[in-house]
Order: sequence, then C-alpha cells, then structure tokens
Amino acid sequence: MSTGSTSNVLISTLRSGTASRLFDGTVIRDHFLEVPLDYDQPQGRRITVFAREYTADGGGSRPWLLYLQGGPGGKGVRSGPLSGWMAEASSEFRILMLDQRGTGRSTPITRTSLPREGDGGQQADYLSHFRAPNIVRDAEQFRLALGSGPWTTLGQSYGGFCTLSYLSFHPEGLRASMITGGLSPITGPADRVYQATYRRMRARNREFFERYPEDWPFWERIVRLGRHSEQRFPDGSPVTVGRLQMLGMYLGGNTRIDQLHYLLQEAFVEGDDRLSDAFLEQAHGLIGHLSRPLYMVMHESIYAQPEAEPTDWAAHRVLADHPDFDPERSRTPLLTGEMVFPWYAELDPGLQPLADVAEHLAQRIGWEPLYDLDQLAVNTVPVAAAVYRDDVYVDAELSVETAARVAGLQVWQTAAHHHDGLAEDGAGIFRRLYDMVSSPSASSSEE
Repeated sequence: MSTGSTSNVLISTLRSGTASRLFDGTVIRDHFLEVPLDYDQPQGRRITVFAREYTADGGGSRPWLLYLQGGPGGKGVRSGPLSGWMAEASSEFRILMLDQRGTGRSTPITRTSLPREGDGGQQADYLSHFRAPNIVRDAEQFRLALGSGPWTTLGQSYGGFCTLSYLSFHPEGLRASMITGGLSPITGPADRVYQATYRRMRARNREFFERYPEDWPFWERIVRLGRHSEQRFPDGSPVTVGRLQMLGMYLGGNTRIDQLHYLLQEAFVEGDDRLSDAFLEQAHGLIGHLSRPLYMVMHESIYAQPEAEPTDWAAHRVLADHPDFDPERSRTPLLTGEMVFPWYAELDPGLQPLADVAEHLAQRIGWEPLYDLDQLAVNTVPVAAAVYRDDVYVDAELSVETAARVAGLQVWQTAAHHHDGLAEDGAGIFRRLYDMVSSPSASSSEE
C-alpha cells in the first residue's frame, strides 16, 4: 500500500445537501463524496462515502471535529437533539459524523450486494479495501473537500483503531485526537486479543451472576432448552447454545448490562417449558447480523498484519484454551462477547450468502499495513486516550502496551466506566480528553 499517494491532494468530488434543522435548533447537512475504491488506482472504480454535519446555532465558523464510529461495520450515530458528548463538543466544534465505507449510506455492503463482486475470492479482494487505512484516506478526502485545516478527531472503539492508522499515515491532517476504549494492539496475532477477551468475559460473567444470583438457574434452563428443544428465532433460524451465548454482548458495558437481567427473567412462559416469544424476539435483535454483516465478516481482519499467519478464526481456535465457554465441553457454558465463530454464517440467514467470503478472509495473507510503527514512535499530534480498566472488548493491558509506542500519547486509566463509557458519561469523558489534548504536557493518570 502506498500510504502517501493522496496526501494533501483532493481527488474526490463533494456533493452537499440542503441544510435542515433538528428540533433543538441544530443545523444538519448531508455530504456525499465520490472516492476511489482503491487509492492506488485513483482513476479506477469509485464508491460513495457519506457523512452528516451537525452544527449548533451560530457555530458555522467553528473548527471541525471528525467522529470515528465503532465497528467494524458500524455506521455513524443518527442523532436527534444533541446530548452527551455531542452536545458538549458542539460548543467548540462542527461535528462530522462519518459512515465508514461499506456502512450506512456509504456504498453499503449487504448480503445481496457483495455476491455481485464475484466468487468468494473476488469478494475478499473487494473487502480488502474496507479496512482502517482506507477509512482514513476517505476522511482525509472529506477534510480537503470541506476546506478544513488539520482537524480534531474522536474515535470510539474501532474508531480508535482507525485513529492509530490516521496517526500512522496522515498525521498532517490531525490537530489533535481523542480515543475512547480503542487502543488496539499494533503488533502480534489476533490470538492474543481473544485470550484477553475470554479472560475479561469470565470475570464479567462472574460479576453479573454474583449481582443477580437468581439469574444463574434461568441461564442453566435456557442452555438446556437451547441444547434439546427445536425452537426457532423469529427469522426461522435455529436456537442453539452458541447463539444464546452471544447474549453476553449485553455484558460489554454499564448502559446495557441490566437489560440482560430483565431478559433472563422473561425467558419463560409460566407452565410452558419453552422460551418465550418476547425472549426470542429480543435475543434475535441482538445476535442477528442482517443489517450489519460487516461486523462478522470483517471482524478478525481488523487485527490482520502483513507477513502474519492467517487469522483463521482466532476466537474459535483460542476457545480450546477456555473450556468453560465451550458448549461441547461445559454443561452450562459462560456467555461470550465480541467474538466471531465460523458457524455464525451457517446459522444466520443474513450471513449465509457471505459464508464463502468470510472463509476466504479468515485464510487471507499478505494484508496491507494497518500502522506505521516508526511514524507512531515520532508522533507529534496531541493524543489522549481513555482506557477502561475492566473493558471486556479492548483489553486494558494491551491498550497500555500500545500507548507506550505512540509518542506523546496521554492515557487516562479508569475503572469507573466500561466499553460504553462514551454513552454513559459522554460529556464528562469528552471534556476530560479535550482538556488533555489542549494541554499536551500533562501526564497520564489513573483513577
């Protein structure tokens, strides 16, 4: 990948919509940018990338803040009246909410669109252009098209991974960067990520069932029915123990963890040894991938490095070291979290057309670089990162290891929040990180 080929050169066409107002008076405007699919072939095939501008009244001359959403496969936030971190940021910035390529309104990748690219190998080649370095290139094209100087970025979760790519390949586009729950490991195989994930999820399971001990018998019964009944989710797909374990996604943050408690309490209809329709509908809404197929298909590729072995379904392979999560070896396996397994596509109708490309990506080698370690080591862009000590998705120890390799990066370690801290106390977290990048001489801190 020739990472500098489009630096400071606008090669895209911007089309902006008519401004409108939200009920709180915030002005919004839609922007569409035609960009190359492959930046090494700028005259070749093009795709559309979408972003929405949010500007508080009277803020049209404020500098830009780019928000990089979590994922992979996550579209930008669709905000109504501004609240949380967006309300806090809007007093200083115009906010640009990006739909990363392949998501939302940015030439979306779906179960029907991707097969048009050809066989599984051709689809994998197409998807190879949808990782963080090209998301960053799209962002740079937006910055240039909007006539902005270096701007400030806020990256949540996978958006933090993208921020590290931004710092690697286009630091000239950045005035300052803030990261929440998103300092990815920048070396090593995906296996070490999932070893940490299983360890963190084990602790989180323990914390949940100690808080709600009455829920463990419910979970045991749910597992038994998943193993022995022939019930189906609303889309007709089978209820299995592995798919029920995916309810552990609720454990990934403080804003949703109690919803798991309420769901387990409503799992059964009195006098009927079956899972309730209410339970099946809500559970399916969490584990289905019809509207976000890239999450599963691209998930492990976000850790794939050049010259490395294939990711080869790392979470599934690492499961061998954690029998308490394995439905084949544990009578009542623990809830899983942000992991993907090869059987996802076999059982989920929204993913079945993508099973072949998922396997191709799992076996792919020769990926482009995600980061430039030499550039990160001499970074001069002010960067501040919130590292959540008990984060079950982005391990704190791996995050601190990464922070040590990025010059000038300040870390705020805290146990007060989990992965969804930005949703829980967005205004407070934004203000703290913004103060840190505004005073880059300040030291890292813990609480």
